[in-house]
Amino acid sequence: MKKLMILAAILFSLGTITAKADNDRMITVNQLPQKSQTFIKQHFPNEKVAYAKYERDFLDSTYEIVFTSSAKIEFFKNGDWKEVDCKYSTVPADIVPAQITAYIQQNWPDASIVKIDRDKRDYEVQLNNRLELTFDLNFNLIEIDD
Repeated sequence: MKKLMILAAILFSLGTITAKADNDRMITVNQLPQKSQTFIKQHFPNEKVAYAKYERDFLDSTYEIVFTSSAKIEFFKNGDWKEVDCKYSTVPADIVPAQITAYIQQNWPDASIVKIDRDKRDYEVQLNNRLELTFDLNFNLIEIDD
């Protein structure tokens, strides 16, 4: 019986921690890290913000901005961009590393980048022709998905 009570207490605690980990809340642009605010002003000066959101998961926190044009930016908790998804337009060229831009221009000269996502392992790029390219951190192509 004592073991059952301990197990129940552990499960309850784990459930409580997990419930608190998925905590999203709406914020204003002024509540973003300064790096994120500067990024938006520099690369998306004419966009109107539909909403801003702070997302806290179990091990990580991110910020998300959605513009009225449906474009979306996700930031790491330190303010660096994680994902830029322009949906119906082109990702600003100076966001994309030059090596990735050169590779795409060489192989798909008529294509444009509509989404870029980066993490600790790679860069993922989606083109307007629906190709998805994955590059390692040295900008070597490691995967093409169509």
